[in-house]
Amino acid sequence: QVQLVESGGGLVQPGGSLRLSCAASGSILSINMMGWYRQAPGKERELVATITSGGSTNYADSVKGRFTISRDNAKNTVYLQMNSLKSEDTAVYYCKAGIIRQYWGQGTQVTVSS
Repeated sequence: QVQLVESGGGLVQPGGSLRLSCAASGSILSINMMGWYRQAPGKERELVATITSGGSTNYADSVKGRFTISRDNAKNTVYLQMNSLKSEDTAVYYCKAGIIRQYWGQGTQVTVSS
């Protein structure tokens, strides 16, 4: 089964950048949809960005133009490049694989604060 491990989170100042990585223990070649979600304290988990095996992407309006999702199937890794970070981006970010059968990572904390 696919296991996902996120990394790259941390504390950054507003306007800063971070790149999150989602490393899969198994191959993601057979998984069409990969995505990043986030959950802030006291709030529902929300979609941040998705990417298909063909490279088609979709972004939440709140991150469009600032975040970029990408995948490297050879490395079984999905990335989320986050630029121009805002305090409202503070959340635990989760990697997700699949739709019908979903696999989730443990999450990585992103804190944007001065």
